[in-house]
Amino acid sequence: MVMLGGEHSLSLGAVQAFKETFPELCVLQLDAHADLRDKYLGTKYSQACVMRRIFELCPIVQVGVRSLSWEEKQFLNQHKMTPFYISELASSAASAEQITATLSENVYLTIDVDVFDPSIMPAVGTPEPGGMQWQQVLNLLRSVALHKHIVGFDLMEFCPQEGPASCAFLLAKLAYKLIGYAIPQDKR
Repeated sequence: MVMLGGEHSLSLGAVQAFKETFPELCVLQLDAHADLRDKYLGTKYSQACVMRRIFELCPIVQVGVRSLSWEEKQFLNQHKMTPFYISELASSAASAEQITATLSENVYLTIDVDVFDPSIMPAVGTPEPGGMQWQQVLNLLRSVALHKHIVGFDLMEFCPQEGPASCAFLLAKLAYKLIGYAIPQDKR
C-alpha cells in the first residue's frame, strides 16, 4: 500500500489498519521533526502529534530528526527512546545496517519529505536546514527492504511550489523506487 499525502496525521489511519494484520509491526519514521507532542493547537491529531499517537500503537524508530520541542525531548527521555539524529547520520555514526537492525520484521515506512535537505526538497510545510541527501535515504531504504518486510509506506508533507517541478519529480522517483524495493526479492 502506498499513500501520498499532505498533512502527516494521515499516517495514523494506515498504521492502525496495518497493525490489525501485522501485530508485530513497527514504524520507521524519516522526518526532520519528532512529531511527538501530546497536543498541538488544541488537538491530539495533528502533524505535530502523529508519532505520539502511533507510538501508542506500536514501536517507532525515528531517523533524520533535527528539530524537537522540550516536551518531545522529555517524552523521548521518559520512554528511553533515542532517535537517529541527523548529526549521527552526517558523521556516519549510524549506518543503514545499524538502523535496520533496530526494526521488527514487519515495517511501515512513514516519510515526511522535510527529512530531505531543503537544497533538494524545499517544497515542504516546515523546512529545516541540514537534512538528509538523496543517496543517504536510498541506502537506508534499500537496507530495510533487503532485511525486513515493508508492508506499506507513505510520503507526506509535500507542499508544491510554483516554478520548476524538480521536487515533484524527486518524490515520484522516490515512490517508484520504494515500490520496487518493497516487492520481495523472490517475486521480482
